[in-house]
Amino acid sequence: PGLSYTWLFNNNTLSLREDSRRFVSQATGNLYLAKVEPWDVGNYTCAVSSAEAQRRVRGPPTALTLRGDGVMGEYEPKIEARFPETTYAARGSSVRLECFALGK
Repeated sequence: PGLSYTWLFNNNTLSLREDSRRFVSQATGNLYLAKVEPWDVGNYTCAVSSAEAQRRVRGPPTALTLRGDGVMGEYEPKIEARFPETTYAARGSSVRLECFALGK
């Protein structure tokens, strides 16, 4: 509880206000892109914030590229972040939450 997920596109906050093709789940942190277009190509970075801890951390950037042959391969392209439902930490300790991407 208390975590907020944001995605950056080429180091700029990804604006989702009027974009019906992109969605960030605040439950999982997953970023979903529908109908990928050439202008979607670039680097995507997951940022996780905690108001309670007054902290924001970023994962490493993940590059999205288009395949020239149009073949999707075995897996649909998607970028997602997975976190355990509960993470325990002692006060004053450090916690690491990782983002990663799946797909071709």
